[in-house]
Amino acid sequence: MSNDLQSSNPARPSIWRGIKCQCPRCGKGWLFHHYIEQVDNCAVCNEPLAAYKVGLFLPLIVITVMVHVIGFVMLEMELSGHGSPLIYLYVLVPLSVVVPLMILPSSKGGIIGLLWAKGWSDEQER
Repeated sequence: MSNDLQSSNPARPSIWRGIKCQCPRCGKGWLFHHYIEQVDNCAVCNEPLAAYKVGLFLPLIVITVMVHVIGFVMLEMELSGHGSPLIYLYVLVPLSVVVPLMILPSSKGGIIGLLWAKGWSDEQER
């Protein structure tokens, strides 16, 4: 990949646009047309986005974030003296269901923005 392409696609703005679930190129079109179903092309700038598949990187990111969140909550509960199994059940089970569902679209969008900025794709060039 040439340096011209890398300098014309800075990673930070495109990742931020992806986190906002918008096209990493123009920042105006939506990246998903359902919950996390990726569009093939941007509706505004017609950028082809279908080649940027996140694969197993998305669960890795979400699980890593969740391990840190739940670990912090468990540690805080133990240090404050509220560490009973029933409270763990009432707090951690809903937390471990709701938080991943909330961060999934933004995480996928950020990864797509990174892949787009770097020009990384799972498709082979022919």
